[in-house]
Amino acid sequence: MNMRFERMGRLKSFEMPTVVVHGIGVIKQAGEQIKNLGVTRVLLVTDPGVQKVGLTAGVIKSLKESDVDVVVYDQVEPNPSIHTVAKGTAMYVETGCDGLVAVGGGSSMDTAKAIGVEVVHGEPVLNYEAAPGKKPLAKRIPPLTTIPTTAGTGSEVTQWAVITDPVREFKFNTGGPLIAAHLTIIDPELHVSMPAHITAGTGIDALSHAIECYTCHYAQPMTDAVALLAMEYVSKYLRRAVSNGQDIEARYGMAKAAMLAGLSYGSESAGAAHAMAQTLGGIIPVAHGPCVAAMLGPVMEYNWMGEPEKFARIAQALGVNIHGMNQEEAAKAAVREVYRLVKDVQIPTLEQQGVPAEMIPRLAEEAYRDPQTIGNPRDINVKGYEWVYRRCFNLEPSTV
Repeated sequence: MNMRFERMGRLKSFEMPTVVVHGIGVIKQAGEQIKNLGVTRVLLVTDPGVQKVGLTAGVIKSLKESDVDVVVYDQVEPNPSIHTVAKGTAMYVETGCDGLVAVGGGSSMDTAKAIGVEVVHGEPVLNYEAAPGKKPLAKRIPPLTTIPTTAGTGSEVTQWAVITDPVREFKFNTGGPLIAAHLTIIDPELHVSMPAHITAGTGIDALSHAIECYTCHYAQPMTDAVALLAMEYVSKYLRRAVSNGQDIEARYGMAKAAMLAGLSYGSESAGAAHAMAQTLGGIIPVAHGPCVAAMLGPVMEYNWMGEPEKFARIAQALGVNIHGMNQEEAAKAAVREVYRLVKDVQIPTLEQQGVPAEMIPRLAEEAYRDPQTIGNPRDINVKGYEWVYRRCFNLEPSTV
């Protein structure tokens, strides 16, 4: 049987273990909501930047008002490592915590999920890498509440954590329904201080989740629905959020876009853009959002032939008037519109992010080995990844 039809014919399911609470100013109710999970002392996982600008203050105040003790672990770094997770796990155990709260971007939320894995399984999260020969998760993590301060990764509702193994220079996934947050609290008021460049990078990351999960082999009706709405929100609100950080409507729209795009993962995976960004991020310390944002257009340019009908529908979701276009023209229009959005929000190129073109052969090899390659809508091999990378550096001419 054709490999693609084998993938399409496999059992598919959609599970949403996370309760989503959202609204402007809803963070004031965080303590009450979290206490209802049955916790009495939480490890609050965040990064130094979020802690410094005071975004955790309101959460801590609300928790204490609800008689929930708080232990702060603020040592999360971008692309968090297994060592960062281990330190958090030790603090959780030593201080007698019975729940987790993550405040920040994807790195903080992924770290909290991985700490939960180690707490309930009693061994390193590396043992639960989603890879052949490794163990599947067997126990539900402790009650976890995710409170995003960026609108991008969707980690608040995804069933995955991405952790770096510095020995292998490799970012690995661990996940499934047992790792998902029990509760997420989404308040756009926590997003208004986010700098424009972070707003841009995380926003295109959300768009990448939606586009990749809508077109990948794991797509299904529930994920298609949320992915398309996420695309519409990004198209409508990202430029506004980047241009005016105090635009609370735009911030709220992007927060919902990130959450919906996170749900579009379902319990599965994405495609080539995330295979590339994830493997690159394990080798060079680039921020995930701008990295995947710089790759999205070239990946779509390569992929549209694999799902032309869906790419034509993406064009509509992004606001392109496709009247009078045939399917191929509309599909290509979707690619051009993403290039335009990436340019408008001033995403730096891979070269500007410190990635040398000389590394293309190695980066292509690493991307091909990433499990997310399997879901890509168009068959891709190392040569295909090399073409995409070369397109990122403008070493190949445009085909759209």
